[in-house]
This record gives sequence, structure tokens and C-alpha cells, in this order.
Amino acid sequence: MQTVNKTKKQPSRFKSVGLFIILSVLIIALSVISLSLGDINIPPLDIITSFIGIGDPDLTSILVEFRLPRILLAILTGIGLAVSGVVVQSIMRNPLASPDTLGLSSGSGLAAVAVTILLPLASPSVLSAAAFAGGSLVFVIVYLLAYKKGVEPIRFALIGVAVSAFCSSGIHLLISKANPNVNAALIWLSGSLWGRTWDQLIGLLPWIIILLPLIWLLAARLDLIHLGDEVARGLGARVELIRLVLLASAVAMTAAVVSVVGTIGFVGLIIPHVAKRLVGSRHKQLIPTAALLGALFVLAADLIGRGIAPPLEIPAGLIIGIIGAPYFLYLLWRESKK
Repeated sequence: MQTVNKTKKQPSRFKSVGLFIILSVLIIALSVISLSLGDINIPPLDIITSFIGIGDPDLTSILVEFRLPRILLAILTGIGLAVSGVVVQSIMRNPLASPDTLGLSSGSGLAAVAVTILLPLASPSVLSAAAFAGGSLVFVIVYLLAYKKGVEPIRFALIGVAVSAFCSSGIHLLISKANPNVNAALIWLSGSLWGRTWDQLIGLLPWIIILLPLIWLLAARLDLIHLGDEVARGLGARVELIRLVLLASAVAMTAAVVSVVGTIGFVGLIIPHVAKRLVGSRHKQLIPTAALLGALFVLAADLIGRGIAPPLEIPAGLIIGIIGAPYFLYLLWRESKK
């Protein structure tokens, strides 16, 4: 019986480097535009003079204290969610999987809403800590429920969906019984970068700096896992250990992001598919490509949300949802045809 190799031809390293350069330039360009636009439009020349220390102090304050941390946080958010999506889809071997499939976003959301409503005077750091703890706890629960002489991807996904539905019901229950603090909870659930500060950026940065290289270093192992458990074991991979480390890394990175900016869906679902179309399925190229695409996507969504109806701002999470929902339906339709 002959085996037909259907693996798509991988792009050359030269093409991958060229793509990385293009995406990086686009991110820089969008960042400059984001720095320029707002309630007060700042010309590029004034941005340059502000950053080299000879600009107007008021404009420098606006750029450094408000706009720059927001832009950098959008970039880190896109990186964290997109790379986590790559890991989850590869481990689950399911193109419709994402960090949301694990119940992570809903777990973080439930914890954050509970703190917002029950402890209205809680500081942002307490809210972030609660969201991180909620997402991590949900992952542990899902993993323990799914573990039965190992973790089958399908079983893991089904239990994740069930736990996610339970957490979502809890969120709706809290909101229905809530006091006026419900508005703050709803803003957090919509995934907004408004009002984010350097403190929140610095709190998220270590998670990305540590976990992103770790996931990339395990890219070859992730290639094996993606081929199937039996194949990976046959090639000497410690499947359960690798799966646990990678999933825990993806969960920690997503929980850290969600704890700062709120629930932003679809990034971890859409971006891995786009990245695979550009560079193929080898994770050494796929992971950095997804990271750059995710950063570009969230940055663009935040910019659109700020500019579509000024002075009002539409949260980036809502803009991404408007784009992501039709794409998700397309993925469902495409998978149903297979």
C-alpha cells in the first residue's frame, strides 16, 4: 500500500525572511499612525522631536504616557494570542481550535466579572490577578477531567467547550444580578486597550519574553505532535510531557494577555490559518509569522476602533469579533465539506 505525501511545499528561507521584514515594516508604519492619531493629532515630525527630547512637553506626555504603552500592549496582545492559537490548533490537530476552546477566556472572564461586581473598589492589579487565576484554574480543571491514561485531543476539546459554556453561564448570571458596576465588567469583556498603562505593559512583558522563546524552541517537537501521537511516540517524543508543557505555556500566555486587556476572541483562531497559508506548517517559521500577524491584526483593530467614530472608541475586541465571526463561519463551512 503506497502512502502519498500531501505535505505542501514549504517556502524558502529567503521568502520567509522577506515576509518577516514586510510584516515588521507594516507594524512600524501602523505604530507611527497610531501615535499620530487621537483627540489631538500629532504630526510625525513632532513625534520624532518628542522622542529625542526636544519636543513640546505636553505632546511628549501624551505620546509617552498614553499612546506608546497602548500600542506596545496591542503588539504584545496579538503576539500572545496568535502564538497560543498556533499551539492549541497543532496539539488538538483541529483547525477550529483556539485558546477559547480550552475555556480559558471564559474562565478569566468569570473571575474578572466576579471581582468587578463583588469588589468594585478593587485595583486593576487585583482584577488582572483574578483573571489570570481564573483562566489557569479552568485549564487545570479541563486537563484533569480530560486525562485518562493520557489526553486525547478530541476529549480535551469537548470538555473545554463544556466548561467554557458553564463559565459563560456564570458570567451572564452575575451580570443579570449586578449593580451599576456591570458597565465596567462589560467594557472588560469587550476587550479594550483604552486606558492601559506602563504598569500593565510591564506586567505582561515577562510572560511574552519567557514563553514565546520556549514555545519556539519546542517547534520541532510540535511538528511531531501535529503528525499524531503514535507517530510522535515512534520517533521518540515524550508526547504527554511535551503536550503538557506546550499547553501550559499557551494557557499562561493567553491568561496573562486576557488578564490585562480583557477577552479578545478570534485572534488565536484566525491568525494561525493565515500564517500557514503564507509559510506552511513547519512551526519554526509558523510561530514567528503568526506572532507578527497577530501583532499587526490587533494593532490595526485598535486603530480602526479609535478612528471609526471619534471621539468615541470601539473596543478592539469588538472590531476583531466583527471580522472574526464571518471567518469562523467560513472555516465551519470548509471543514463540513471535507
